Amino acid sequence: MSIVVHETEAGRALTPREIVAELDRYVIGQARAKRAVAIALRNRYRRQRLAPELAEEVAPKNILMIGPTGVGKTEIARRLARLAQSPFLKIEASKFTEVGYVGRDVESMVRDLVEIAVKLVTEERQAEVRDRARQAAEERLLDLLLPPSPPAPAGSSFGPQSTEAQAARDHAASTRERLREQLQAGKLDTKSVEVDVRERATSSFELVQGSSVEEIGVNLRDMLPGIFSGQRTRRRRMTVPEAFEYLTTEESQKLIDSEGVARAAIDRVEQSGIIFLDEIDKIAGKEGGHGPDVSREGVQRDILPIVEGTTVNTKYGMVKTDHILFIAAGAFHVSKPSDLIPELQGRFPIRVELDALGRDEFIRILTEPRGALTKQYTALIGTEGVTLDFAPEAIERIAELATTVNERTENIGARRLHTVMERLLDEVSFHASDMGTGTIVIDRAYVDRMLDDVVKSDDLSRYIL
Repeated sequence: MSIVVHETEAGRALTPREIVAELDRYVIGQARAKRAVAIALRNRYRRQRLAPELAEEVAPKNILMIGPTGVGKTEIARRLARLAQSPFLKIEASKFTEVGYVGRDVESMVRDLVEIAVKLVTEERQAEVRDRARQAAEERLLDLLLPPSPPAPAGSSFGPQSTEAQAARDHAASTRERLREQLQAGKLDTKSVEVDVRERATSSFELVQGSSVEEIGVNLRDMLPGIFSGQRTRRRRMTVPEAFEYLTTEESQKLIDSEGVARAAIDRVEQSGIIFLDEIDKIAGKEGGHGPDVSREGVQRDILPIVEGTTVNTKYGMVKTDHILFIAAGAFHVSKPSDLIPELQGRFPIRVELDALGRDEFIRILTEPRGALTKQYTALIGTEGVTLDFAPEAIERIAELATTVNERTENIGARRLHTVMERLLDEVSFHASDMGTGTIVIDRAYVDRMLDDVVKSDDLSRYIL
């Protein structure tokens, strides 16, 4: 079996140093974790450059991230997947139950990842054929705006080759071209047309999700295609721009090979898929009595073959999980990584500990990333014509207060900044639409006025921040 290298999927051929630099634009600190995921991504690129026989033997080096909530574990994995343009799924390990219990089975994570990959590939293929689809949609829209003239009746003196018939065709063609120019210029945007819209038929029964039921669902689609095909249509009136977008989507779907999309999606999942298993510490530990935790070790044993490498049946075909990259994460406050079953520990050879965030990191988080909170709120309030100006001492004070609240109550890391900023700008957000244009300076005095009372009272901090 040959392995096809996708430059974009293999980290766009970025070096580990470049990957870390890219992650630094979005995530503050956590150099060890960034270094680990950068090496893992580059190793994937290196594996795809090997001979097929050797490449099959090279297993991904799965990563276990250990650190409190709100320090960037999920964000690092998510940004890595975007950088690599890989199918990415974040799932909580605590959602799964052992086979035989009511709940989601572990194989559903692979099926969910395939669905994400199908959507990803479909969007890429639609972008490739969009120009052709827009041309076809334009012709269909012109047919709706100017229906073609009916043919001359049999026996009529005005035959298809007659001068009158040719003149009529020329007139219709010139009218259609004028209409096309108006359509492209946006002069018909206020008009509406009736379009035949496909309806997805809803089945009159519901299936419970599970591994065996997935196979049932696939078989039902084969046996009862009329129920699942969704070929019923109804006429719906919509504006010309809405109709153009709908028809463009419909035409692009016609131009795409659905089987080819499925094959490409499965290949992308197998070669470059990333699954982020959050809260893995919640299923750590030995069997202990009764209640909802009774199947924790069973869940670990069910996850094990998926991480080790197995074949999962999906509605798009069989998917091998041998080279999917798994990144597990957990706070491990109560349990520790050694509480996981030995076999599962062995499948996560790279362990990185993430640091708790403090005042200095909060200052950087508030100002440095491309989507920093101060930049977000400045842009949001700016839509009302009001300019927010955050003074440096105000940002330092916000970071100090967020750190203080984290120390006195639960430490939720950078997520505390969201609650603090919402409380700080509550008054501005409410009144901005009535203020008119102007500038509001957020200085240290403003921060103290809005937050000091809440921070000083532990009870208020616990319930408000």
